[in-house]
Amino acid sequence: MFDYVGRFPIPTDLLPQRLRSLLEPVGTDPLQRVEVSSFTETERSESNRETVHMLMAVVPDDGNAIPVLHSQGVVAHGVPTLSEKGSVKDFTPNMSGYDYIVASWGSSLFFTYTLAEKVWMALGLTPRCIGNEHQRLVYDDLSLPEFGVAEGEVSLQYHFKPSRDVNWFMSNEYLRKYLWLRGGRGVRHFFYQATLADSPQLRKLMNGERFHSLGEPGSWLDGDLRETENGLLLQVWATVVAVSCNLCPQQTADGLTWPGVAGKVTHAIANDIMRNDTTVYLDDRFLERYEQNSLYGSTPVDAHGGWYCSPSYLGQWSFTGCRRIGRNLIEVDLRDLYKGVPEREILHAHVHALDPAIVKQCDLTEEHIVSKVDRFLTQMLSLGENLSRLGTALGIEKPAVELLGFSREEVAADGWLHYPQVAKLAQFAPLDMTQQAFLARCKSIHEIWQKLPDGFLKQLLEAMGVPRKLIATLGKLKLLQCLLNILIRFDENCEASDALKSKDEPEGWNAKNSDIAMLFVTYDLRIADAHDAVSKIERLQDQDFDTATLHQGYGRALDFVLDGVIDAFTAINSPLGRILARA
Repeated sequence: MFDYVGRFPIPTDLLPQRLRSLLEPVGTDPLQRVEVSSFTETERSESNRETVHMLMAVVPDDGNAIPVLHSQGVVAHGVPTLSEKGSVKDFTPNMSGYDYIVASWGSSLFFTYTLAEKVWMALGLTPRCIGNEHQRLVYDDLSLPEFGVAEGEVSLQYHFKPSRDVNWFMSNEYLRKYLWLRGGRGVRHFFYQATLADSPQLRKLMNGERFHSLGEPGSWLDGDLRETENGLLLQVWATVVAVSCNLCPQQTADGLTWPGVAGKVTHAIANDIMRNDTTVYLDDRFLERYEQNSLYGSTPVDAHGGWYCSPSYLGQWSFTGCRRIGRNLIEVDLRDLYKGVPEREILHAHVHALDPAIVKQCDLTEEHIVSKVDRFLTQMLSLGENLSRLGTALGIEKPAVELLGFSREEVAADGWLHYPQVAKLAQFAPLDMTQQAFLARCKSIHEIWQKLPDGFLKQLLEAMGVPRKLIATLGKLKLLQCLLNILIRFDENCEASDALKSKDEPEGWNAKNSDIAMLFVTYDLRIADAHDAVSKIERLQDQDFDTATLHQGYGRALDFVLDGVIDAFTAINSPLGRILARA
């Protein structure tokens, strides 16, 4: 490709960086962001403003010389004059007869920008607008999905100076894909202006004159260097080939080496492997990317005697057979990793593949976060059902689903599909979890069972003989503790539910009960999310947790809290279930 920087009349080391970036060709790195349009006037100093007005055209890659383009900084300027009918029926905005990447229109005051219709239609992009007064357009490829394929400011006003800068950037991979489809090159036409510091090299170039022309008539470069009171003013109009008609190197999963698998794996090899013949283990960080974006499906599914977490995308593609094993591992057949998912998703999985030697050091029977949350949900379902049945026995009707919001029938039919708060609680939980992530998870645990109505618990206690005035100001935790104390005494005496209704105040109903102490700790940790965390976390020591291990991360602390909360609700459900069973 033509060396525009080397052929520029001013020595390379004296060129402003912004000008150099406009002259330099764009490489084929698919991750590079390519500037495709700009309207900027940047104050470099009190008396020096760097101005760039740049457009990119699509010029056929037919072997002919690049034409010299002309523009007024935008594709179209002003509006056609209203005259006879059909006077502009062939109105086709263009850059010197060529198509453009960013459609831009301007007058002397207002300027508007958007991605060219041909570009977003050819690439199947979907726009979204972000920002309020200062809006930007962002184009995404939702078929994969790929976000931020192209983006830039929507508009500006110009009154002596622009109200803001406009910069449009596009993914190099997608830009080159469009140019390849069109058989064209990305050609920049730009105007650049800035005041350069006076120097002997520039004075030598000017040959003692106050004005020096750059370039030749009809060439890719036109401009001048002139003396002003603030320095040497450089003005440049240039047409340069920035992007060649070549695709970026394709990301491919063919030829990857997977830990524990002999040789390089291609799609053909992966598909030839018999199911269950070759197993790959992934770190469950693999799931984090999908769990943090609502566009992906990542809800755990209980099937075939195990928990499966196979990410999917809007029915377009889906992993299969991703089975949780151990605390932070995913077991999956190599064949399933290569089946029906985009290349980049396979590459993402490959990043998290673990060496068999590391897997051998892990306890594959250790409980994972999804299993713990499932046990927690089981207790919530039992609590709602048991309290509803208890209410019925005491003459207080309340459906179980209205108490905690969970339905056993719905869970049996659709799993966690309709309970996003449960799925969120079961998301990736590393051993090196941060303190804030741990506290946020504790808050989520607390909020799930906090739906239990205080008034319903007070009605139950009052029906069992507890004076209303003594519990009028108690919160949910204290009310549950009171209920547990009564249930334990009745269960020890092998009573049935019909014996619970009483007008006599039960003995020891307001005593402290260590069986649900973890619920109080979780409440404190929920508060710590917004206040001082250190003193609240020390409460874990009271429950015999070794807080000295927290410097390694809060993953074990989360395990400890979840187990404690599950045990607390088991302590309530067990005696209550036995009492109800005696009815």
